[in-house]
Amino acid sequence: MLHRRQLRSGEKRGICVGKTKRGKGTKWMVVADGQGLPVGVTLESASPAEVKLAPRAIIDARERLGRWPQRLIADKAYDADSLRTLLEILDGELICPHRSNRKRPSRQDGRKLRRYRKRWEIERLFAWLGNWRRLLVRHERILTLYSGFFKIACLMILVRHF
Repeated sequence: MLHRRQLRSGEKRGICVGKTKRGKGTKWMVVADGQGLPVGVTLESASPAEVKLAPRAIIDARERLGRWPQRLIADKAYDADSLRTLLEILDGELICPHRSNRKRPSRQDGRKLRRYRKRWEIERLFAWLGNWRRLLVRHERILTLYSGFFKIACLMILVRHF
């Protein structure tokens, strides 16, 4: 007798599970405040680039804060003129180093990049979220369950610091 689990053994599937270089996964798009505490959270498939997913995370942060973020400190993956113009329209600024293969001239000077040194606080937030094994290894197929666990972890981080 052949069972379903034998046909697709060990294959991850579900909503917001996308292909990566190391298999399949889910991207955590987190907007944090100045102390590195989570403000806006969205979960997306791992396939699309971060630049395309950033506006949705910014909108989620706007809903929680009641205002648009003033600065977005990000890594090189977010370097795109479209995201820079979007943040300029929203009276904000994107602070990230330029990619090495950038075709257009630079749009920021070194003074703004001094704030990039604060990025360790965001990386620390991801390390705190990595303490929950349930988030690192996604066992839930249903996105609402996984999202619930993710938001509980963010809430626990917030409660720990207040």
